[in-house]
Amino acid sequence: MAGTTSYQDLGYDRIFVSLDGSDEQGKVLDRAIVMAANDHAELYVGHVIDSTALEAAGTYPLDIVPTLEKSFRASVAERLAEAEANPDIPKVEVLVRSGRIRETLKDEMLDVIKPDLVICGARGLSSIKYAILGSISTFLTRNTDCDTLIIK
Repeated sequence: MAGTTSYQDLGYDRIFVSLDGSDEQGKVLDRAIVMAANDHAELYVGHVIDSTALEAAGTYPLDIVPTLEKSFRASVAERLAEAEANPDIPKVEVLVRSGRIRETLKDEMLDVIKPDLVICGARGLSSIKYAILGSISTFLTRNTDCDTLIIK
């Protein structure tokens, strides 16, 4: 059967999971870790500290971004330690950036990593925020060249 594709060939090599800091992010990260282990894929964990909220407040303390980054890293530390210890996941990398969420995800994470799967949560925004901001999961689905998995 030369030229046939096995199920192993259909797996993913580079999985990017976008986390938003919500209470649901643990469930999203857990799914990404399982998928990375099952496919022996590299796992990239991305989080954007939304600068628009900080900009709207006018001036903000310079130490707020490092504080928010430290808080995010602490919130995923235990799960990431398990992923890093898993021999079926060859690489685990965490990227935390500050900026406008969409542009930062696309320009500083997705365009750099070039994943073949993006995983994100379907966290609901209020109807007002949704009308103004739209959905990050919809943005990711429309602006990536790879598969997107939205965890509910």
